[in-house]
Amino acid sequence: MAAVIETIDARADGGSAIQALRERSVAEVPARITEQVAQIIEQVRERGDEALVEYERRFDCPTLTAEQLPVADGEIRAAYDQTSDRQLGALRRAKNNVYEFHARSRPLSWFDTVEGVGLGQRVTPIEAVGIYVPAKRAPLPSTVYMCAVPAQVAGVERMVMCTPPRKDGSVDPLTLVAAAECGVDEIYRVGGAQAIAALAFGTQTIAPVRKIVGPGSPWVTLAKKELFGVVGIDLLAGPSEILIIADKTASPEVVAADLLAQAEHTGDNMVLLLTDDDDLAQQVAQELSAQVPKLERADLAQQSLTEYGAIILVRDRHQAAELATEIAPEHLELIVEEPFALLEEVDNAGCICIGPLAGVSLSDYAAGPSHVLPTMGTPRFSSGLSVDDFIKKSSLIYVTEPGLQRLAADVIQLAEAEGLPAHAEAIRRRQRDDAPPCR
Repeated sequence: MAAVIETIDARADGGSAIQALRERSVAEVPARITEQVAQIIEQVRERGDEALVEYERRFDCPTLTAEQLPVADGEIRAAYDQTSDRQLGALRRAKNNVYEFHARSRPLSWFDTVEGVGLGQRVTPIEAVGIYVPAKRAPLPSTVYMCAVPAQVAGVERMVMCTPPRKDGSVDPLTLVAAAECGVDEIYRVGGAQAIAALAFGTQTIAPVRKIVGPGSPWVTLAKKELFGVVGIDLLAGPSEILIIADKTASPEVVAADLLAQAEHTGDNMVLLLTDDDDLAQQVAQELSAQVPKLERADLAQQSLTEYGAIILVRDRHQAAELATEIAPEHLELIVEEPFALLEEVDNAGCICIGPLAGVSLSDYAAGPSHVLPTMGTPRFSSGLSVDDFIKKSSLIYVTEPGLQRLAADVIQLAEAEGLPAHAEAIRRRQRDDAPPCR
């Protein structure tokens, strides 16, 4: 199987190149999926466990019962027995790296008083969070700690995990071990839109949560979109993406390998190389042809390359940075001379890997940041999963009499300008000589 990837010359017209990429972006969710998700949500809301079991029998495990929805402690203990010491060690080290990264970014409460007005911010964790961990194509234990650890750092009291069971009803052992290592309180073998609905509304077995995080299929993503407002939602993540900016110093072998590392996910992954070196572009295309046949998931990788991949020729690194900023990929790699200088020219990306050694695979598993990232251009206005997704911030105001006098006239003036006299009167009553003490 010789890899096929299109080459686009953007040196004359970068705008046309961007438009071409947008036209090949992932298609909108079919109407049938939208209808199915709406029906699943309604059925779970009305029928609870009965609906969950019905859908799980249809989509995942034909023999599942309501009693089997919760994963028992004995199954978790057995999962440890099925996990090798090397796997457990790697998981624990990766989890610790993620913890250290997020611990540095935990927001703190603060309070300060200036001229009679005390202002502050109270930071408190969300009480209960649902974590969705996909498992249809392959188990994803890394997603467990990428979601649970930031919640743990934030101080979330109750963490609930939902993941689809295998056909025989079992759950991947390493996924269960990852959940136990991260302090997940409850685990349920349920997937798809039905899992999102159960976490949002609650059922006879699953108590509702305040917020749902984690990636998933189009059914999962659409369910999250539909239920936003009933619960909090982290982001609406699409298929994984990578954009690499590389110059003559880059290794064609490594660039091709990094493209394929993302292309093998689901077959609809955006994989782009931007380069100002024609020789590198040709060599990467040759490397892709050589490496794809050796992959276990070669068909998926080839589909991503053919339908959603491109090698884009640019005038120079500055045009590359401009196009990358406009595309706003999930993952961006800078494999160039002076990558930190180029970093200053790129504004939009979920995660930026700087230099030839910082491959996306490191960030996917063990570097520290969460691999739950915005996709499909949304890095223009959103960020990857972090401690901020698991906290609430309450503004604090305390006012002394001198502080009231400093602000009152302006508040009255502005309230009356907006035609809201009751706002102004509420302040005037605090200023009267016979006003009750408010100190």
